[in-house]
Amino acid sequence: MKVVKGRPSIQAQDRVGYDLSLGYRLKLMFSAFWDSNARGKILILALILVGVILATAYGQVVLNRWNAPFYDSLQRRDVGEFFHQLQVFALIAGSLLLLNVGQAWLNQMTALYMREGLTRDLVDQWLKRKRALRLASSGLIGVNPDQRLHEDARNLAESTTGLTLGLLQSTILLVSFIGVLWELSSGFVFHFRTYTFAIPGYMVWAAVFYAASASILSQIVGRKLVKLNADRFSKEAELRFSLMHANENLPAITVARGEENERQRINTDITTVLAILKRLTMATTNLTWVSAGYGWLVIVIPIIVAAPAYFSGSLTFGELMMSVGAFNQVNTALRWYVANFGPIAEWRATLMRVTDFRYALQGIDEPLNPKNVIAYQDNADTLTLKNVRIAAKLGEEVDYCGGFAVREKDVTIKAGEKVMINGDHNVNRKLLFQALAGVWPCGNGKIGLPPAKDILFVPEVAYIPGGTLREALSFPEPATAYEDDAVKAALEKAGLHHLIGRLDTRARWDKILEADEQKAIGFARLLLARPRWVVFDEVLEGLEPEWQSTLTNLLADLPDMTIIYIGRSEIYMEVLQPRVLHLEALTAKTEVLAPPKAGTGRPAKPARVL
Repeated sequence: MKVVKGRPSIQAQDRVGYDLSLGYRLKLMFSAFWDSNARGKILILALILVGVILATAYGQVVLNRWNAPFYDSLQRRDVGEFFHQLQVFALIAGSLLLLNVGQAWLNQMTALYMREGLTRDLVDQWLKRKRALRLASSGLIGVNPDQRLHEDARNLAESTTGLTLGLLQSTILLVSFIGVLWELSSGFVFHFRTYTFAIPGYMVWAAVFYAASASILSQIVGRKLVKLNADRFSKEAELRFSLMHANENLPAITVARGEENERQRINTDITTVLAILKRLTMATTNLTWVSAGYGWLVIVIPIIVAAPAYFSGSLTFGELMMSVGAFNQVNTALRWYVANFGPIAEWRATLMRVTDFRYALQGIDEPLNPKNVIAYQDNADTLTLKNVRIAAKLGEEVDYCGGFAVREKDVTIKAGEKVMINGDHNVNRKLLFQALAGVWPCGNGKIGLPPAKDILFVPEVAYIPGGTLREALSFPEPATAYEDDAVKAALEKAGLHHLIGRLDTRARWDKILEADEQKAIGFARLLLARPRWVVFDEVLEGLEPEWQSTLTNLLADLPDMTIIYIGRSEIYMEVLQPRVLHLEALTAKTEVLAPPKAGTGRPAKPARVL
């Protein structure tokens, strides 16, 4: 992969993932947990869990020692000792049961707080100023961020907790029972003809060899699982997006009689997911031959290993069963990797997706080459455009084919002016709106902006968050930012008087309100925010005539406000008599730009975009 200063290039971002080491990915994940508010809770629970696991390991060692007197009492047919050992078992098992229940609760709570820390960190990283929009334009890494923020973060938190605690518990059991098994092996005396000999740690070496062979074979058979799981999660996300996208646009699909087309499109995504699942099924099945085969063999392997010592009379039946129990504990601990190879593969795939996402977000803030971007500057009370040209796309070689320029080379817009910016029909005027807002810096020239607190950007359709209508009107400020009378007056002037009685109704207002009403929400916000400068992006186009008249007259009642309208609106021209600027398409390759890593020459101060 091509990497520039530690970050992927534009072409590299067309790939789903980055070539990062496992250690670096773990560092990224750890930093997310460590920086979160849940860190203290996780550390406290982790310390308690370690104590519980140590106590459980001790209890299992005691239980293993109980095997010898219990089975010896059976061999001697000693009824009194038999019932006494049952009482001892009840005490040991009861204590272990309490520890198991406590550990299960602690496991779940730890996973919960780890998910909280990871998810909040990812959301915070994603919704930093301009990051989400830039990531969406950065190739495949920006596709379906909801999957990474929700499902992948949940899977990673839960699997990390489960696998970490499982590894810790297996390690403690291994340390505890290797000593027990080594001590038991000292009584294993082998007789061959006239020779008598003992192998130090005989049962330990047998357990190590058995587990190692299973681990190596599992690695060989299951090495494809990590890549297959990563592909599966990616394609599942694409299928989920297709279903959500179709559901969100059912009216348009139905009116256009496009159900069959959409069905084929979704079925194509389903086919892709199923193809990967089939490959994953075969890989998992092959791994099951190893894991299940070794699982069944372990029933007799420790008895076979210890049989020579038992038949030679060196072990009692109780000591044999104690040796079998210790062998199984050591083997289970050593075979933890084998038993969890599938979950580990899924964990690594999820870790790759989450850390790729976080890595990409952190790289977006790297500064751009000032020669390849628009230069921004602060103005006291004017908006200036000097030789501004906007590039329409990015790449290793970015040209202006499809881009445009402001025909008037040196523009100064003073406070209180009314301006319209239009031009050639094939010009993507939205890029100028985004460039003025500081989120599309691709091109060159200079843009001077008034103070960020004085300027408001109104897109074609206002964003309407979920919640109450009052919250939607106050966005991005809190719902309590404006007085009730001011909110009602804004709705009245924006032609939304029929909604005054529903201010505190919680609903999906982006689904309830018609398209014209959603645009009017942006004007109501404008009346509440009262900025000195406002920039519109084609908000009047496509409105019903009565709505156009209502909203344009609203603007006419704001004579002191500087209004810059990007688009073509006859009623705006007629009512406000604006100064007109023009955009002209650039068809020839006029300049080569290096691909931006993200950011701006002078990152624009956070402007309010409704």
